[in-house]
Amino acid sequence: MGTNGKTGGNFQDMAILAFCRLGVAGLASRAPGTWGSLVACLLAPLVFLPLPLPWRVLVLTLIFVAGSLAATRAERLLGCKDPGEVVIDELLGVWLILLPFEEPGLALMSTAFLLFRFFDIRKPWPVRASENWLPGGFGIMLDDTLAALWALLCLGGLRLANMV
Repeated sequence: MGTNGKTGGNFQDMAILAFCRLGVAGLASRAPGTWGSLVACLLAPLVFLPLPLPWRVLVLTLIFVAGSLAATRAERLLGCKDPGEVVIDELLGVWLILLPFEEPGLALMSTAFLLFRFFDIRKPWPVRASENWLPGGFGIMLDDTLAALWALLCLGGLRLANMV
């Protein structure tokens, strides 16, 4: 896409948009954030969870930085602030919730997914406020990071109570 939103643009811009959209997940006509979160859950056991904890932390850091830079570019390419089709922040959020768990089962993964979607949609303090704390894609990534921390806190409590 070019800066005017029409088809065109160079390979680098198309690759940035594909990264931000997690392939086609962000292009879903309804609930692209939910589809992006689902893709993140499906990828986690293959790509993220097999890594040792220090590598997971490194991966999350790299995704935050690369996602922030890519989302900033996507905002320019798509001509709007925090475009719905940018779902790389959902990947960061879901994987952040799964960070401390070695081998989460289906119940834990499903609960992580549901809690993240709840906090990402409802945006309790400071999630909504954080959207404007940093410019461009950094704000996009930060709000989902904070939503994930809310979800992780709740998931940790449920786990301690042996409810998940």
